[in-house]
Order: sequence, then C-alpha cells, then structure tokens
Amino acid sequence: IRKAVSLINAIDTGKFSRLLSRILQKLHLKVFSGSFSDTESSGKEVALLIYEFSITFFKKQAVYHNLKPTILKQQLEHFNLNPDKVEVLATAWAASGPEVVEKFRQRILSPHKLDSVGWQLNLQMAQSTQAKQKSPKAVLELGITNEDSKNMEKVFVEFSHEELFEFYNKVCISVFTDFLTF
Repeated sequence: IRKAVSLINAIDTGKFSRLLSRILQKLHLKVFSGSFSDTESSGKEVALLIYEFSITFFKKQAVYHNLKPTILKQQLEHFNLNPDKVEVLATAWAASGPEVVEKFRQRILSPHKLDSVGWQLNLQMAQSTQAKQKSPKAVLELGITNEDSKNMEKVFVEFSHEELFEFYNKVCISVFTDFLTF
C-alpha cells in the first residue's frame, strides 16, 4: 500500500483521475485484464499497482461498508495521500460509488446460476411381467448458465417418488438452516 500511495502521489492528478475512473468501471470484475495497454503513459505496472490499492481499499472498505464520500475522505487522509488525490478519490467515489456497489450486489458468487426449472411427470402403468404397476417418475429440467457465457445448459434429473421426497426435504432443511444462520 505504501508503494501504491507514493506512486499515486507522484502521478499527475489528471492522469490519476482518468485512471481511477477506468479502475472503478472494472472493479466489480473478477479478472482485471485488457483494461490498460502497454503503451499508455501511466504504464501498466503503475496501473496494476494502483488497481491493487483500489482492490484493497475500495472492495474491502468502501464497497463493503458502502462508505459516504466524506467518510472515505477521512480514511484516505490516514494513508498520507496528497490532498488533491484524496479529493479526486472522494469525487470519483461520489460519482461512481453507488453504481459500483450495485454491480457487486448483482454479481454472482457462484460460477453457475440456476435460471429455469421445468418438470414433467411420467407414470408407467404396467409392464409385461406386472399388469397393475404404478411407477411415477418425476423429471426435473434445470436450466443452468455459466457466468462466463450466456449459453444455457439443460440438466435433466429423474426421481422416483421416494427420491423426490428425500430431495425436497434436504432442500427445505438446507434453506431453513441457511435462513436461521443469516
């Protein structure tokens, strides 16, 4: 952090403002690549170091606590940042903070997301060896998307009556337990 602070203090305020704006736009992404070219005047290493400072500070402090710009300003002053850089950071956070926080709220924590559920009930009434047999089978169609691609993968799961009842109980107990611990 000290190295990042000394670099931030040394960089031109205009360049720092533009750099910070780009960082705040990409802060919610899991991978921070392709945002800066090697030929940019601020340099890729400087940008990445400032980004690491931003990750450490913004993600762990400003986003998590949804800090107001005035409180953010007070906390930044403890890092020995130049007053003009503190002002740039506070102004950028005032402009972009709510959007950044909302992007983090919408971000998926798991790489896979359940988007759709369909079901079908199949009932086998007889077999050649048994005339009066009732064998219900529930087929669940789960539409799962991956965070990296928007293509939906269909997963089919077949349950007997007993398996479906056991699955239902496990899901209910899991949800209820998570609710109580929340």
